Amino acid sequence: MTISNHKLMRLAGLSALLAGVCYVLVGVFHPPNVPASVTTDRWAIVHVIACAMAFFALIGLTGLYLRQAARTGLLGFVGYLLLNLWFVLIMGFSFVEAFVLPHVAHTAPAFVDAWMKMFNGPASDYDLGALPTAWLLAAPLYILGGITFGIATFRAAILPRWAGALLAVGTLLAPLAAAVPNGTQPKIAIPVGIALAWLGYGLWIDRQEETP
Repeated sequence: MTISNHKLMRLAGLSALLAGVCYVLVGVFHPPNVPASVTTDRWAIVHVIACAMAFFALIGLTGLYLRQAARTGLLGFVGYLLLNLWFVLIMGFSFVEAFVLPHVAHTAPAFVDAWMKMFNGPASDYDLGALPTAWLLAAPLYILGGITFGIATFRAAILPRWAGALLAVGTLLAPLAAAVPNGTQPKIAIPVGIALAWLGYGLWIDRQEETP
């Protein structure tokens, strides 16, 4: 099989589309971030999907960036780098939430309680090492990455422009999560998932020259 630039971009587009779908599913079905949720099947399934979301997003974002790199310039590169770092962080946290927390919920409840307080506050006396600092980095990476990559995509006008605009606006909504109930907070991110799926679909159907 001849591997061409066009085929690789289509695969990257499909990855971004799958990442966006997973993103929406996580936003819709994510249970409240409370210790009681950790032992439920819904918690485990949602966070396995979150791991898949981050995996597909890392591949998909690379294709989205490379397709328009010549037009997005430094702004696009910065947005791509920041969003990729955010997805790496999310993959790590989601892996712990899917495969570690359910197994230690009864033997180490103080750890689970401190983990939840890392997201919702107030801060726990339990020592989680560098994890709270890493989580503090997540918000600026997400917001700045989404804004810059979304604006760069809109300006480049190669992929769907309004998907880029939705990505930028969707990440700007993140601070609103602090003003809504715990169980509703993940739903604030649904527009970002829609934008990512839209961009992935745009790349998947994009007509390009076949370059081996």
